[in-house]
Amino acid sequence: MRAVVVTQPGSAELTDIPDPSPGPSEVVVRVSSCGLCGTDMHILGGELPSVTYPLVPGHELTGVVVGTGRDVLFPRVGQRVAVDPNTPCGACHYCRIGRGNLCEHYTATGVTRDGGFAEYVAVPAGRCHVLPEGLSEAAAGLVEPLSCAVHGLSRLPRRPGEHYLIYGAGTMGLMMSALVAHSGAASVSVVDPNTRRLELARRMGADATAANAGELGREHGFEVVIDATGVIAAIEDGLGRVRKGGTFLQFGVADPARRASFSPFLVYNREIDIIGSMAVHNGFQPAVEILAGGLDLDPLVSDVLPLEEFDEAVRRFRSGSGQKIHLAPQAGDPRVAAGTAAGSAAGTAAGTAS
Repeated sequence: MRAVVVTQPGSAELTDIPDPSPGPSEVVVRVSSCGLCGTDMHILGGELPSVTYPLVPGHELTGVVVGTGRDVLFPRVGQRVAVDPNTPCGACHYCRIGRGNLCEHYTATGVTRDGGFAEYVAVPAGRCHVLPEGLSEAAAGLVEPLSCAVHGLSRLPRRPGEHYLIYGAGTMGLMMSALVAHSGAASVSVVDPNTRRLELARRMGADATAANAGELGREHGFEVVIDATGVIAAIEDGLGRVRKGGTFLQFGVADPARRASFSPFLVYNREIDIIGSMAVHNGFQPAVEILAGGLDLDPLVSDVLPLEEFDEAVRRFRSGSGQKIHLAPQAGDPRVAAGTAAGSAAGTAAGTAS
């Protein structure tokens, strides 16, 4: 099958690799789309210590189950699923206290094991969520990032009538904007120096937008400030925009090697709560239900490209010229275009693996 393989930091190539076979408790998914995200950029840049190379990245994936391991009862072949990439070990201290997203021995599809920038991928059956009929392809591919936003929202106090400031009008910032706008916020303001993104921010529920927070004119600051960029300058600015008694949420993924400066006295004196939100935690099914319930996030998907255009997808991501970019692994396969989409994992697709 065809797959994008990061062979070493800074180097990725489209190549043929062996077809996946499901383990006893795994399924094989024919990937229909997989979103490109900041984590993939960190993998490409060699910035995540948990990654070993070579690796097929891609963790925001959706597709159809085409094969199952011998112990799998659910999901079934033919069902359309979104895949939660994170697999907690279930045995460490953090798993045992109900914080599986902080697992000491976690594995993750597209991060510690091959992911969705490929025609097919083997994943744990228990991490698959069956999608409802009628959910658009764009929405299906947004379940994973939306589940991260759902978890981030769950970390906040969510007091009705508060004013929110969100740094970043990328996919994650706009998802968070849409969520908090429907959760009792008095107002949602979005800041992004890329002003081309601000019109979409207003369409996604933002009450005010600006290239920098100083233009918004809130004398006492904001009850909740959310960084969805991971950019140090934005984080440092945002900490200074939290009103007394307010909350700062670090939602964006920063370079692990970078450090931000802030005033501990300001945190003490203003009683500011600083909260982190890491990946997905019990947010996958709620994200599916929210999308099925009518939250329209389809406008966030600006580009759908085949695997052959991975380099172009990376270029567009880094330039900020679009919003969410999806790779469609089946798009470059002539068998799909010809209506014979059994694909290179046809032997697995026949049914249950022994």
